[in-house]
Amino acid sequence: MDENHFKKSEKTWNLIAESFDNTRKKPWEICLEYISDLPKESIVADFGCGNGRHLIPCAKYCKKVYGIDISEKLLDIIKRKIEKQNITNVELMHSNLVKIPLKDNSVDSVIFIASLHNIKGRDNRITALRELKRVLKKDKTAMISVWSRWQDKFRKDFFKKAFQIQNKNEYGDIDVYWRQDGLDIPRFYHLYSKKEFEKDIKSAGLEIIDIKSVKLSSKKYADNYFAKVTY
Repeated sequence: MDENHFKKSEKTWNLIAESFDNTRKKPWEICLEYISDLPKESIVADFGCGNGRHLIPCAKYCKKVYGIDISEKLLDIIKRKIEKQNITNVELMHSNLVKIPLKDNSVDSVIFIASLHNIKGRDNRITALRELKRVLKKDKTAMISVWSRWQDKFRKDFFKKAFQIQNKNEYGDIDVYWRQDGLDIPRFYHLYSKKEFEKDIKSAGLEIIDIKSVKLSSKKYADNYFAKVTY
């Protein structure tokens, strides 16, 4: 586990937390559909819960939600929101995603949305997926999403990099700058191919029920992959 990466990641997300919250208000429909299919008595963990845009709808529908994030500032934002809305079935946890502070087989579902790709190093990403498996009850499901390497915005760059020697970085690694509100802060991303995403999920001992290529912002090529998994 690269402690320096996680410290840097925490600092990055703390710096952009308020700006991020201002631009990430609306939950994704594909996530809402997944949540609405869960039994109402479900206990759910939200890995990388961010500003709570999926956690809060989940809390309104399910019995309990654990929100886990590396950024204390983002957790503070969620805390303000749930207090304002009188939501009492949420427990927030400050942690990176390779060591989840939950017991084995303790949740009925996990939503792991747009966070796996922010973890540096394939071993760390697979460890996070194994943590998902560890806390998830047998035969229950989880939803995982990552950014696609081949989306409109980055497609040409990665075609060029395919013919270059990768030094310390893995093919797919990139810094994506946060430039809202006058900021200029790099965020680490590992952008996935669909095949690589499938391989990492299976390497963690999870079974893919369904995997979709989805266009959320891109016009031509899918910018996200969503996988429904179990074990």
